This record gives sequence, structure tokens and C-alpha cells, in this order.
Amino acid sequence: MFTSLLLAADPGAPSGLAEQLSAELPKLLAGQASSPQWTVSVKTGTYLLTDHASLADVLESVDPAGHDEDVVVYMTDLPRHDGTHPVVADISVPHRFGVISIPGVGGLFVSRRVRATVESIVDEVAREDGNRTRVPSGLIRTEGDDAVRYAAPHRFARLRLLAGMIYANRPWKLAAGMSRVMMATFATGAVSLAYPTIWQLSSTMGPWRVGVTTVLATAAMIGWLIVNHKLWERPTSPVERERAALYNASTVATLTIGVVVLHATTFVLLVLTAWWTLPPQMLEQSLDHPVGPADYLRLAWLVAAVATLGGALGSGLEDDKAVKEAAYGARQQERFDRSERAGTGQTRRPNSS
Repeated sequence: MFTSLLLAADPGAPSGLAEQLSAELPKLLAGQASSPQWTVSVKTGTYLLTDHASLADVLESVDPAGHDEDVVVYMTDLPRHDGTHPVVADISVPHRFGVISIPGVGGLFVSRRVRATVESIVDEVAREDGNRTRVPSGLIRTEGDDAVRYAAPHRFARLRLLAGMIYANRPWKLAAGMSRVMMATFATGAVSLAYPTIWQLSSTMGPWRVGVTTVLATAAMIGWLIVNHKLWERPTSPVERERAALYNASTVATLTIGVVVLHATTFVLLVLTAWWTLPPQMLEQSLDHPVGPADYLRLAWLVAAVATLGGALGSGLEDDKAVKEAAYGARQQERFDRSERAGTGQTRRPNSS
């Protein structure tokens, strides 16, 4: 009878998720695995793993036999593939071991989905009555050679993986991770508020013109971040092309969400700054019409777009490491670092730690 579980996790989001699950799983496992009480422990570390590593490679790296716990589950924030098809989890029943690719579960209800997958892995290796294991919702179970695999249906697998990769990058933290960009953006906006020409432009430009300006400014910052910090992946072979396309799509989506959050934060700060520093009477003298809240909002909207362009230039002040730490999870950063050390300048893939 098994009574202990080790959650081995990559640094960053997987480690935080493992800590959360360690408090929830004992009660859940006691109810499903015919054991009166389970103990769940967490170990954070970086293991030998690439996105196309076999289950045997992962077993050799994690070495579940070297741990005292009855069952070991490894949680990684790297995507895993079988050829070009994304894999959510692989399970070795004889070794009482499973590996979960957190991006593979998707970008919504991540904690709940990972918890359900861990429960199913424990059920796979601990079940003794021969009954069929309950497969997590939305996944397909395949079996062969003492190994079990969970994967999403082909129709939605890549979209689900892309959403999971974006979630693993935590794009909402991008602005906070690039302090110089944030400072340059707000400083540009604050200075722009002092120019009467900007006041007049905000009053005469229609919403669609300001909207186009906002989109162009956002695209400029995203493009500059990618080019200046070499975030674009270039495949070395046709086999790598699909993976590179997936990573590039994840990068663009991550930066887009992050820059939108940055822009929204800047807009709010500029609304407050304009309201505090620009009396309505001063604006009315320049605009020749009464000034209300809508005028302050239009002004802040236009200035935020201009400030975003300033932030794009400010991103050049950030070193590559700071940008990658802000934009990616721990294992994704390692892919870039190893590629740079190798000096290839080609598709970046993790090697041994």
C-alpha cells in the first residue's frame, strides 16, 4: 500500500503550483487510493529534460528510485512532444513515476487540471483492483510497454499547448519585470502632458485615429523587444520548424499581453497625473471649449500611446537577461542561455543541467 508522494518541480511556476497542491492532495488521495492517509512533499530542482525527451530520459534524470517516497511526479513548465504532437503526461507504472507538462494542460483552470492529472497518475500506479483509471477530462489515454500517456485530442492539442505556454510565461508580470521600460514609458508620458500641442491633438483626433496610434505603438514596442533582445527562434531543419513556430507564437502572445498591461497601467497613471497637474482652466484656454472628464481621458489615451513608443526605446536600456526573466519561465530562459553559450544563434533547445 502506497502512502507517500513526492512532487518534483521545476523552479518558478511549477514549484509554486506544487506547494499549493501539497496542501490539497493528501485528503483527495486518501479518498481515492484506498489509503487512510497520504503525505505529500515537494522538491524543487532542474532536471535533464528537453521538449522531445523520452520517458526513459526523464526517468534517468529524476531517478525516482533514489527517493524515499512511494510515488514521484515531476512537474515541468517545458512543453513535451511526441514528434510534433503535444503530450500532457507520461507515466511509468513499474517505476511509480509520472511527468506532467504544465503547458500541456492549457491556459485555463491550470491548478485544477494539474491536480486531476496528479490524482490520475497516482491511481495508475497504485491501483490494485484492475479497474480502469479515471482519465482527466478532455484527455486521451494510450498504453503500451509498461507506460501510459495522456494527450489532448489532435484537433485542439496545439491551441491548448500554446495557451499553456503563454500562461507559464506569466505575461501579466512583464511590466513589473522591466523597470527601466516602465520608467521610460511613464517619464515620456509625464513630459508629453506639458505640451499644449498634445492637448490640441487629443481634442481634434477622433477615437479611431488614437486607436490606430495605440495599436502601432504597441506593435512597435513588441517588435523592438523581439529584435533588440533576439527573442525570435530560427529553425535549423524542417522538423524543428513547427516547434519554432509554436515558441514564436508564444513569445508574440506573451509580449502582446505584457505590453497591453503596461499600456493600461501607464494610461491609469497618466489620467491621475493629468487630473492632478493640469487645471481645467488651463486646458480650456488652449482648447477653446469647456473641459470635462472625457477630455482628460482622451488626453491620457493619446499620451499613453506616445509614451509606449518611448518605452520601446527604453527597452533598449534593459539587458537581455532582464527581459528574458520578465518574459519567460525558468526553463524557457535556460533554452536561450544554453543556445547563447553554444554560440549557435539557431533554434534554442535545453540540454543537460
